[in-house]
Amino acid sequence: MGTLWFCLATMVITGYVLLDGFDLGAGVVQLFVTRSERESGQVLSSIGPVWDGNEVWLLAAGGTLTFAFPVLYASAFSGFYLSLMIVLWLLILRGISIEFWPHVDSPLWRSFWSTVFGLASTALPILFGIALGNVVRGVPLDQSGYFFLPLWTNLSPTGEVGIIDWYTVLVGATSLLALAVRGSLWVVLKSAGSLQERTRSFGAKCWAVLVAVTLLMSGVSFSIQPNLIKQFRSHPWGLVFPALAVVGMIGMRVLSSRRQDLQAFSASGLHLVGMLTSVAFGVFPNVLLSNSAPDLSLTIYNSATAEHGLIVGLCWFIPGMALAIGYSVFVYRHFSCRVA
Repeated sequence: MGTLWFCLATMVITGYVLLDGFDLGAGVVQLFVTRSERESGQVLSSIGPVWDGNEVWLLAAGGTLTFAFPVLYASAFSGFYLSLMIVLWLLILRGISIEFWPHVDSPLWRSFWSTVFGLASTALPILFGIALGNVVRGVPLDQSGYFFLPLWTNLSPTGEVGIIDWYTVLVGATSLLALAVRGSLWVVLKSAGSLQERTRSFGAKCWAVLVAVTLLMSGVSFSIQPNLIKQFRSHPWGLVFPALAVVGMIGMRVLSSRRQDLQAFSASGLHLVGMLTSVAFGVFPNVLLSNSAPDLSLTIYNSATAEHGLIVGLCWFIPGMALAIGYSVFVYRHFSCRVA
């Protein structure tokens, strides 16, 4: 049951990244591409019906981890407390900026909230990437399963580490670029005219940098976390996950250049699925690695809820996720047209 819930947690987190990822990326597009109030409104209109539903998946991911792996929840939320508070405030600022933007017909008002929306949407992928980098690199867990990390130390990913080091910043940059490309493809899909063409050009530039940064980040990850190499060597079938990422990365560029925008957007989703499942496969069966003493790592065996609880939880998880998926399908089908 622990393995099943590890897979379910990975699925829900991946679902959140796929859905909220493109509207985070749309915020990056608004910050760097839009040139007028009208274009900012178009970007906001493209995500307006769906952004709040997308964030439900973040709550679902947190709830899944809390229920299935309570020791992980207790350890991670105490060790990353400051980072989580920053994420919470950015989510709040982003939400109120979307809601406040149309309420006052003033250039100053709308310019201010557009900037808040763009900056929050840009900062969140970086912070999520930094968090993922910490999971891959490992944290200094003690025998009680807890840890403390300063925001940064000497920026080295070895020794006395902090939340921020050059490796976690590299993962954060990769996350930002990946979601910027996905957001660009979404805006291209939902817009027309000059905004669409400038966004397409912006996405192509981000994609070129993403390829280089992803290759660098992947190579560094294998050198920093030996468990990744161990997993892929002992279970070579797992190479299907990075293969998905490669196919998705190539596909979204080729398809976008051919103006097959819906297919390109789908390929970007395949790329994100491949990247996230590669990480999950690489760290399995760990849920939080210890970089000080590997034996102290939290795993699906020492951090999961009791077997009976996991079985009962599954009976609630299935209908709950079915409702969430059904709602998402309905909303996306209902608001599938381009924005004016």
